Amino acid sequence: MLNFNLPRYLPSADELPDSDETPVDNELQELIPGLLKAILLLLWAERMDWFFGVDMGVYFHPDQPPIVPDGFLSLGVERFYDEELRPSYVLWDEQVVPILVLEVVSQNYRKEYSDKLNDYAALGVLYYVIYSSRRRRKPHLEVHKLVNGKYELQEGNPVWLPEIGLGIGCERGNYCGVTREWMYWYDEAGKRYPTPEEQIKQAQQQAQLAQQRAQQEAQRAQQLAERLRALGIDPDNLI
Repeated sequence: MLNFNLPRYLPSADELPDSDETPVDNELQELIPGLLKAILLLLWAERMDWFFGVDMGVYFHPDQPPIVPDGFLSLGVERFYDEELRPSYVLWDEQVVPILVLEVVSQNYRKEYSDKLNDYAALGVLYYVIYSSRRRRKPHLEVHKLVNGKYELQEGNPVWLPEIGLGIGCERGNYCGVTREWMYWYDEAGKRYPTPEEQIKQAQQQAQLAQQRAQQEAQRAQQLAERLRALGIDPDNLI
């Protein structure tokens, strides 16, 4: 699966740094992939065959520095190793190349459209997603799919990813109290999956509606009992 000339003796994930120790340029580089991961944790809560890394080193050779995308998704791997979790993502241990990587373009351009595109293609990453809210004349979201060794830009927002069973896109919403454009997962019909905050609000609204219905039923039962008593019928002794 890995087409790299690797040494015979390889370090484990515990022996390698978990990132390149380069600080993110702004909060969005953490919050955007963090939101995608939070949605997956609810959406795929019962699945244990996936991993979503945020600002984590992806090692492809022990003598080369890792590639550190803002976020990446791998399928067909263990979700958890143990209670210590993964310190990094090591390809010769995992034996699975991430199926999707995400780069959030910041004010400091980091060659997302050139060097990183070539690096991810060389690794065999199927989907390379670039998000830049600073673009004015071009779409903020670009989804590139690897076809015959080269990335092809996919049309639309959201973009359906059949190999993952999800769509990915962006739209305005509220997350962590901030209203702006965020990235989300979508179903095949283009319907957005809710965030954890939205799911909590939906559950609270459903509980309130259920309580209101129970109160209304209790009021109707009381009114019926009063009418029966007015007719000389004891509702407590009805057979």
